[in-house]
Amino acid sequence: MLQFNIGQNHCQIVGISLPLFLNVCYYLCMRITFYGAAQDVTGSKHLVETQGKKLLLDCGMHQGPRSSTYAANSTLPFKPDSLDWVILSHAHLDHCGLLPLLVKQGYSKDIYCTHATAEISKFIMDDAAEVQKQDHDYLKRHIDTIQPPHPLFPPLYNLEDVFQVLPHFSQQAYFKLSKTWIDLTPDLRFKFYDAGHILGSAITLIETKEEGLVKRLAYTGDMGQFPVPMLAHPEEIQESPTENLIIECTYGDKNHKPNSEALEELKKIILSAAEKKRVILMPAFALGRVQEIIYMLHELYDQSDIPKIPIYVDSPLAEKLIPIFEKHIEDYSKEVWNDFGSKHELPLKFENLTYVVTSEDSKALNPKNGPMIIIGSSGMMEGGRILHHLKNRIEDPETMLVITGYQAAGTLGRKIQDGISPVRILGEMRAVNAEVIVMDEFSAHADRDGLFNYVKSVPGLKKVFLVHGESDKLDSFKKLLNEKLPNLQVETPLPGSSYEV
Repeated sequence: MLQFNIGQNHCQIVGISLPLFLNVCYYLCMRITFYGAAQDVTGSKHLVETQGKKLLLDCGMHQGPRSSTYAANSTLPFKPDSLDWVILSHAHLDHCGLLPLLVKQGYSKDIYCTHATAEISKFIMDDAAEVQKQDHDYLKRHIDTIQPPHPLFPPLYNLEDVFQVLPHFSQQAYFKLSKTWIDLTPDLRFKFYDAGHILGSAITLIETKEEGLVKRLAYTGDMGQFPVPMLAHPEEIQESPTENLIIECTYGDKNHKPNSEALEELKKIILSAAEKKRVILMPAFALGRVQEIIYMLHELYDQSDIPKIPIYVDSPLAEKLIPIFEKHIEDYSKEVWNDFGSKHELPLKFENLTYVVTSEDSKALNPKNGPMIIIGSSGMMEGGRILHHLKNRIEDPETMLVITGYQAAGTLGRKIQDGISPVRILGEMRAVNAEVIVMDEFSAHADRDGLFNYVKSVPGLKKVFLVHGESDKLDSFKKLLNEKLPNLQVETPLPGSSYEV
């Protein structure tokens, strides 16, 4: 064990030479800079510097009104060609959405992720490129009629830029399947645990060592509920000690209702809509949330708990993702087999469920009367086909708008959730006359108790960084940790702040 005699003007090291000590400190010192999802829930980017190398954890897009997010998205806070590696936790846009820009601006090395994340990310980034182009073209065509004037921002990247990202993906298996670490250097390695958030989502454990000394840092990315339909539970870290943890805190201030209660509430909403012949609009993230909702609707349908009303999934991206979900059954929970596999059914396909692919078929839904359910992306109502359905139906009191997930501050979804009316939709003001129902228990994020139990489970944990949460959620969870785990050092980083661990 190293011993230090510390005086006012010098430090004497007992049992080790000064050059060797400085060499060990250089290699074991780990610096983390939080460039995104710090005091916020979007734009995840965490830069880890160790052994003279730079490792970026996620490269996500800031989501929200273009007027406030375009500058943050169009300029990266570091030089892409200075990075040695990128590790991608999962394929949601706020974690992978700026990879095309990163490569476009000079990044030329590996992007490590799971097999499912690599496959899904392509479609997520393709969709983002298409949505940016379509929204830009729409606003350009209607620029003269939009009052007050709306800023016209060019797309951040196009489909060719997305294509240039794909050769950089280095696909890796979860440790539970491969039983092997991924070596970056002889003294720096990492492995993936299952995060249980969406298909392919991973918790990353980084380990650095020198002269027999080891330091570990874990990054949850986004972490799933305990439990969540379809997917396996988040895996606990086994290596001891794991001294440092970066953990998301989207719901650091509240607990979700049990899945059984959420399912019962959804059933009541659908029965009410069927009886009164109303239309249900359900904005949902094409990756994760759409599949979770379909899974629950399939359960209700099989049990004859809901009538055979038309259900439309108006998301070309969600339809494209089906083969990937059917391929990667290693990510599924045992409940999938119990619910559907034993009956030789596919969980994401059933009678009365229609995937809407073409824009013509999407527009054909506009004159249709209820009862019916339209599930459309995006989840925060900042882009995609759901905007056109909102524009067409939100002023109708017979519309039921069911909000199924977290709405970030400043987004259209958050404004509607907070009761603001009228709101701007595709450049035009619309009164919110629809019945708004919030069901955030559908979230794929762990709640307060789930997060606390995970922190408590990490062996040898000394320091935790709370990210991916709004400031009040972070403060609430920090207070809980300080009360229950007083020996744990808890940080809530500001954007651009750096810490040495």
